[in-house]
Amino acid sequence: GVSPVSPIHVYTAREVYGTVGSRVTLSCSFWSSEWISEDISITWHFQAEGSRDSISIFHFAKGQPYIDDVGSFKERMEWVGNPRRKDGSIVIHSLEPTDNGTFTCDVKNPP
Repeated sequence: GVSPVSPIHVYTAREVYGTVGSRVTLSCSFWSSEWISEDISITWHFQAEGSRDSISIFHFAKGQPYIDDVGSFKERMEWVGNPRRKDGSIVIHSLEPTDNGTFTCDVKNPP
């Protein structure tokens, strides 16, 4: 049979400004009519300004945060989210001019 699918609504700030050298919180909250399962996953992607490619920079799965070992963020990223509170936020420390771009928060809550 076909299992029913219900949407997860994800909310982020449209634009976030930070000063070089400071830190910025990238907030990501979500809402689901379904119970938040143990298998919930949250992935953050980054697409540098002027680039066509986006890279995965952070992943939360099986109850654990994983900072992806690629890109310039790996030493500067902090997980501040709490899926039980429907929060998938991260902090980026020591902002650099090359951090300018588009960050995307993707939440999956498998049945």
